[in-house]
Amino acid sequence: MVVKVLELPSWENIKREWRDADVLLLVFPILLTILGGVAIFSSDYSARRTEWWQHWATGLVGLTAMFSIARFHYDRLLRLHWVTYAITNISLILVLAIGTTALGAERWITIGGFNIQPSEFAKVGIIISLAAVMHDRPIHSPIDAFKVAWVTLPPWILIFLQPNLGTALVFAAITIGMLYWAGASLGWLVLIFSPIVSAVLFSLYLPVWIVWVILMGVAAWISLPWFRIASTIIAVVVNLVAGQAGAILWNVLHDYQKKRLLLFVDPNQDPLGAGYHVIQSKIAIGAGKLLGQGWLKGTQTQLNFIPEQHTDFIFSAIGEEFGFIGCICVLLLFVGICWRLLVIAVNARDNFGSLLAIGVFSFVLFQTFVNIGMNINVAPVTGIPLPWLSYGRSALLANFMAIGLVESVAAHKRTIKF
Repeated sequence: MVVKVLELPSWENIKREWRDADVLLLVFPILLTILGGVAIFSSDYSARRTEWWQHWATGLVGLTAMFSIARFHYDRLLRLHWVTYAITNISLILVLAIGTTALGAERWITIGGFNIQPSEFAKVGIIISLAAVMHDRPIHSPIDAFKVAWVTLPPWILIFLQPNLGTALVFAAITIGMLYWAGASLGWLVLIFSPIVSAVLFSLYLPVWIVWVILMGVAAWISLPWFRIASTIIAVVVNLVAGQAGAILWNVLHDYQKKRLLLFVDPNQDPLGAGYHVIQSKIAIGAGKLLGQGWLKGTQTQLNFIPEQHTDFIFSAIGEEFGFIGCICVLLLFVGICWRLLVIAVNARDNFGSLLAIGVFSFVLFQTFVNIGMNINVAPVTGIPLPWLSYGRSALLANFMAIGLVESVAAHKRTIKF
């Protein structure tokens, strides 16, 4: 009988395996996670809650998952992408069937005392599915874009039905970014998703909706030169119909979602209700001035003027206690992450790896922009967390898993199969 001795990898093998890994893409999320724990500790300090150490503990689990995924050759996902797609949709169906309800929405599945939010992991799943479908199908026409976009539709509908408007918007951002990287014209993408925007604007502000319909006609005239007159008429008619349909869809939204969208224009319409979070967040960030009031010394943060500040409004705590300088440091870390994601996308050895990196880039950029925007009232409140900073175990794990995918693309870019 032959006995095989298990040999641990040598230091040289480890260095060879990780020689192309992106160190900065690893360091920046870790720094954000550490800062997130510090800010969560401050926002929970007066209430003596313990979310801060849960945030760091989840971050350690996420790091482990990230390193494991980074060692996994991303090419294998091409053979498994329909499996991941099926798991994504099944998990979202289970949320509707047996999910835990909070704030009028079913978003969590309770397993062993832990609440798991499948929609966060679905972001990673849809990136894998779209990259697998598009890697050998360049987008040369709007029809090609439609043929690919259908992959997003089933999970998007399931998430919208929870209802989870914020994550539904993230799915749209991921799809747009990956389609554009695959060759779709920006004008086509705007026209494809214009009915959704038209439906929302019709219910919010009629004059802006009219301007939008006109702009979509101009966009069709410029970006679809083959049948300019017909395409312009179709674009205008579709947006007119979508606007009327928007009045029906408006009634599908929950009252708190309607208030969030309406109060985006003027939160002072309901200063003690739906507009309270945004008003207090702006006060907190403004009070931080240049250098901040100091850790554990922010009045808005320590006196709990912003409920649930450790989640969607964690940026306001950073702004108040660390000031403008702290906010700029956070923004620079996110810029660094997006920069490294773009570099990896450009230098990937195949389309599949490049699209994976762009998918992660799209959701990180969109979530950062919307979350910080709603903290300073330049974007509506949609319940989108700030990656690596907001408290949320499922979101934090999914974020590290996404980085692991991109690290796998970077680490295996020299591997060529014949």
